[in-house]
Amino acid sequence: MASNTDPGTIAANAATTSATTVAAAAQVQGGDRAPPASAPPATPVDLAAQLELLRRAWQAAIPGYAQRRDDLLRLRAALKRRLPEMADAIAADFGHRSRHESLLADGMTVLAAIDHLLRHLRRWMKPQRVSAGWRLWPARAQLRHRPLGVIGVIAPWNYPVNLALVPLATAIAAGNHVFLKPSELTPHTSRFLRELLAEAFPAGRVAVAEGDASVGAAFAALPFDHLVFTGSTAVGRKVMAAAAANLTPLTLELGGKSPAIVCADYPVERAAARLASGKWFNGGQTCIAPDYVLLVGRGRRDAFVQALREQVAARYGDLRDGAEDYTRVIDARHFARLQGYVDEARGQGCEVVVLAEGHDPQSRLFAPTLVLEPGDDLAVMQDEIFGPVLPVRCVDTLDQALEEVRARPRPLALYPFSHDRGEVERILDGTLAGGVTVNDALLHFAAEGLPFGGVGASGMGAYHGRAGFDSMGKLLPVLWQPRISASDWLKPPYARIARLFDFLVR
Repeated sequence: MASNTDPGTIAANAATTSATTVAAAAQVQGGDRAPPASAPPATPVDLAAQLELLRRAWQAAIPGYAQRRDDLLRLRAALKRRLPEMADAIAADFGHRSRHESLLADGMTVLAAIDHLLRHLRRWMKPQRVSAGWRLWPARAQLRHRPLGVIGVIAPWNYPVNLALVPLATAIAAGNHVFLKPSELTPHTSRFLRELLAEAFPAGRVAVAEGDASVGAAFAALPFDHLVFTGSTAVGRKVMAAAAANLTPLTLELGGKSPAIVCADYPVERAAARLASGKWFNGGQTCIAPDYVLLVGRGRRDAFVQALREQVAARYGDLRDGAEDYTRVIDARHFARLQGYVDEARGQGCEVVVLAEGHDPQSRLFAPTLVLEPGDDLAVMQDEIFGPVLPVRCVDTLDQALEEVRARPRPLALYPFSHDRGEVERILDGTLAGGVTVNDALLHFAAEGLPFGGVGASGMGAYHGRAGFDSMGKLLPVLWQPRISASDWLKPPYARIARLFDFLVR
């Protein structure tokens, strides 16, 4: 899930006896929180040594079903036991983050993902019989899932446990070892992850690295067997370029401007309620949050704005009273970036609607804010917003809405709102996005049976469930030839088998 920082920046300290040795003081941009103590900075040589440690341990004993299952069960038990500690660590990094949102987004989702992996692991590991085709009879064919080796995972700050542990657990289920880099913007959570994983896994199976930009390029350029990166599109390009030297296969989970299309038949009050959940969960710092709304029907805008205002009041009360359930912006730099979007729009004559009192730069509480009818030239319509600012534009027809969506890079998510199945099918057929939730927001991410991934500028590859299991391994094709084989006949001189050739190419 994309973030507007550089989650690919990394440092690590490679110990020869522990897969959880950590390097580099985690640095907090914005300077308003003191990071926990950590080890001296590492060098690219240290990173390479840690990777080699993980690879040798994997080669010495490639994990089978029993080990993978035990690893997942230990990870689940350790996380379940330490959920309160997890929520405290994330809150320390954000300044304030809704405890319930941490338990849902970084607790429940990881536990559900592990449960799904455990439920299906034995079946996914079994060879799959496939057809070899009648021309190769009596040969038989199968696909065997084989682990790759060591998977690199670069996680962002916005869901710092979810987006670290879900790909990590998937890689473990697929039979790999893992080198994890949490974001430098969440040092308390990084330390939590380091301690959690040291408890759950023996040395040599999982390594955790913390650090800043000094060796970030070196980490992305390590010769992993697969690299999973979650972050911004701009940084994703750099990660892809760094990985290219080793031909490292990638899963890139990026972002973009995910649209919501509210069709003319859909009640604005219900749309407002569901978009409020999708947009202001985690303070809008979600890669698949609705990034702008296209409202079909110009006469409904005022009712939509009022419904959103009522949703903010009902959910958070008076923000000046502390707003316990409203998550703050991660740091001062991102707060200033969001404020810049609003100030530019206001300066260009757009109507800006702040939906609640309590906007406070000091505590980084950014009140839910609407920007009405912004032009395409404004930054708020060009950048991924990644915060609680929501542009709203009205269009006369669904065709106009589809034209607007198609004019932009393909988004990570798309949210059609309509009770008319035909209208929804027009949207699905007329656009392409990484994933879709119809008549709601965000929830396709939590469906373990659905692959999660982008398309084009919003990413490549996918994980979650079977898609992640397969992408973090190799589906090895195997053809079994019996004692009698067609190849015994298909050899020169071909003139003697002319009729057989006629039969094969019919």
